[in-house]
Amino acid sequence: MKMQYYAKSPVFGRDGRFDQIIDMTEDIREVENQVINLYPEITYEKFEGFGGAVTEAAAYVYSLMNEEEKKQVIETYFSPEQMNYQLVRVHMDSCDFSLGMYEAMSDPEDVELKSFSFERTEKYIIPMLKDAQKASKGNLKLMLTPWSPPAFMKTNGKRTGGGKLKPEYRNLWAEYICRYIREFKDRGFDVQRISIQNEPKAVQTWDSCLFTAEEEKEFLRDHLYPAMKNHGYEDIEVFIWDHNKERIYERVRDTVDEETKQMITGAAFHWYSGDHFEGLELVHRLYPDMKLIMSESCLEYSIFDEKNINSVTNRLCHEIIGDLQAGMCAFYDWNLLLDEKGGPNHVGNYCHAPFLYDTAEHKLMPQKTQEQFYMFSHFILPGSVRIASTKYTEQIDEVAYLTPENKIVVLLLNKSDQILSVNIRLNGKIGSLILAPELLSVCQIEL
Repeated sequence: MKMQYYAKSPVFGRDGRFDQIIDMTEDIREVENQVINLYPEITYEKFEGFGGAVTEAAAYVYSLMNEEEKKQVIETYFSPEQMNYQLVRVHMDSCDFSLGMYEAMSDPEDVELKSFSFERTEKYIIPMLKDAQKASKGNLKLMLTPWSPPAFMKTNGKRTGGGKLKPEYRNLWAEYICRYIREFKDRGFDVQRISIQNEPKAVQTWDSCLFTAEEEKEFLRDHLYPAMKNHGYEDIEVFIWDHNKERIYERVRDTVDEETKQMITGAAFHWYSGDHFEGLELVHRLYPDMKLIMSESCLEYSIFDEKNINSVTNRLCHEIIGDLQAGMCAFYDWNLLLDEKGGPNHVGNYCHAPFLYDTAEHKLMPQKTQEQFYMFSHFILPGSVRIASTKYTEQIDEVAYLTPENKIVVLLLNKSDQILSVNIRLNGKIGSLILAPELLSVCQIEL
C-alpha cells in the first residue's frame, strides 16, 4: 500500500511543491505515539462539493480581464482537473458586493411582476456563469439567496438597515423569488438550492432584512413553499438561517417542526462569529437528515494581516476542517474574484478573495487562499464520504474521506510553529511523514 504526501509552500524550493510517495508497511512494532488512525469501515455524511460566489462585483472585475486571464480564473476554479468547483452562490437583487443597489421590480402595484427585469444579472453575472458552466463540463449547480426584498415591501421602506418584510407582501415576495429561479432555469442553469434570507439577524448599512425564526417558518410554510410547489420547484432545496454558527442550533430547533421539516433541506451558516463546531454537531446529532452547508466565508480586511499571511489564512483551513468534522456537506467561499482593493463594494465593506485583479496594472494576482482551497477541492471529490479517524494532538486539525475513486484522502493542518511527526495507520499498515509548521497538506492512499 502506498501513500502520496503532497504539500505546497515556499520552504520547498523554487516551485514550492513537495510530493512524496511513502510505502505503508505492516505495523509490526505496534506504534502507539504520534498516530492518526483511519477507519474507513465507519462512514458518515456524503460530501457534495466546493464552490464560491459569483457576485456582481466578482463578475464585473471578470469583465475587465482579457481572455487569457479569464481562462486562467475559470479553469483554475471549475476545471475537473484543477479545483473542480461545482457549486456557485448568486445573490437575488443587490448585495454589498454589487456596483450599487438595485432590485428587479420596484412597483407596489405590479402584482403580476410584469415590470420584473433581469437586466442587471444579465450584464455581468450571466456571462461569468456561462464560462463556469462550460469549464465544469455542465456540472454547475446554483444556490440563490436574497439580501433584501424590494424597498417597498419592507417596514423601513429601504433595502438597507434591516427592516422586515411587510406581512401584506409575503405572497408577492414568494412569487418574486420564484421568478428569479425561473430566470436562471430558463437560461439553462441548474438551480439546486435557495436560502430564505442572507443573515436574517443582521442590521447592515447594505442590503439586509430581519427574520425571526417564527417569521422565517411562517413565510416558508404559508407563502414560499406553496409558491415553489405551484411553479413546480418543490424539488429545489430550501435552507434556513444562512447566518453565523453561534445560534444555529436554536434557529433549527425553533424553525423545524412536524409541518416544516418536509419543506426544509438543511441549514446554511457563515463563519464570522468563531468555531462553534459543537453547534453543528448538535444539529447533526438531533436532526440527522438535515444538510449543513457553509454558504459564506472570507477574510474581511478589518482582520486581514498580510504580514502574517500563514496564520490568517490557516484560520480558514481550521474552520473548514472543523466544519467538515462536524458534518458539513458543502462549502461555498464568498467572492471568487475581486479588485486590488477587495471590491468593488458599494458601502466600502472590502474583503479578501482567492484571486485579486489589479485593475490599474491589468494583473491577475492569485492569493494563498487559492492554493489552500485547492488542497481541499481537488482531493475531496463530490460524492466522497467522511470516515472515522482519531489523532494524537490538538496541534493538528485533520479530516478523512473515502472518494468515489476508492482512495482515502486525509487533510492535515499543522497549526503549530514546530515540525510534527505523524504516523498514518490504516488496516494494520502504517506510513510515517513530517508536517512542516503552519502548513496544510494532504495524504492520498489508494486502496
